[in-house]
Amino acid sequence: MELLFLGTGAGVPAKHRNVSALALIMPEYKGETWLFDCGEATQHQILHTKVKLPRIKKIFISHLHGDHIFGLPGLLGSRSFQGEDHPLEIYGPPGLRTYIETSLALSGTHLTYPLKIIELVKGVIYEDETFRISTDKLAHVIDSYGFRIQEKNKPGKLLVDKIKHDLGVIPGPELKKFKEEPIVKLADGSQVESAHYLGPEKQGRILTILGDTKPCPEALELAREADVVVHESTFRSDKEEGANTFGHSTARQAATLAKNAAARTLILTHISSRYQEDVTELLDEARLIFNPCFLAEDFWSYTL
Repeated sequence: MELLFLGTGAGVPAKHRNVSALALIMPEYKGETWLFDCGEATQHQILHTKVKLPRIKKIFISHLHGDHIFGLPGLLGSRSFQGEDHPLEIYGPPGLRTYIETSLALSGTHLTYPLKIIELVKGVIYEDETFRISTDKLAHVIDSYGFRIQEKNKPGKLLVDKIKHDLGVIPGPELKKFKEEPIVKLADGSQVESAHYLGPEKQGRILTILGDTKPCPEALELAREADVVVHESTFRSDKEEGANTFGHSTARQAATLAKNAAARTLILTHISSRYQEDVTELLDEARLIFNPCFLAEDFWSYTL
């Protein structure tokens, strides 16, 4: 998994930071890409990266402020103009359907692919054999959500030497069954439990991506023991009172959350345009509390 930051600014675009957008690229899952938020000019940012619109299968919108959604109608249209016909799912707060349908209707934009819009409620919003995605409402001036993406555990390493020792030489196609079936029937008709011939399960990764928020219990729970937490860091700690008044967090508060959640890595984003040259001060105050901690820049990536 690779997190590619397309926009790391807050509120309005700055020369070196566009507004919010983040791509999760998954080469291990056929290159599928998920997009988190889609601020103004996100599709322009994408042009400078390896992200391809047809690869985007899901979009998650944290809240309906313009710096998180104003790029969405254009991106949907461009995906269509490229002749894409594979379905796209969009998850976001109540009101997202009205925004999308109105924007497309008034602009006469016809989509060549099925579009499914899912408006968020607390709890599990998506689950398949690979992932479970859950959400909860955060503490912002409008409804804002955070997302917990949990990769399910995978079967452990196949113990080939043990299989050969206990069962003899097993043809390749039958070896594959040990990872796919709880009971494996051998060529001689006997049956064995596959669990005896697999190493410990491989733990799935946990990624938490939080929308705009001031500190709140819901954010803490979404971040609990996550491998990576992506957290807004709109202001430095000297602006804490003002930040919290408008539903935002400081770098120090983001670091405190990561520490209390027993997370493994923290990435700061959503940086106010007031910080142009002195962004290292935000990172420094966070690192006094929690490490490893990184401050994202546009087009910077992090691999899980």
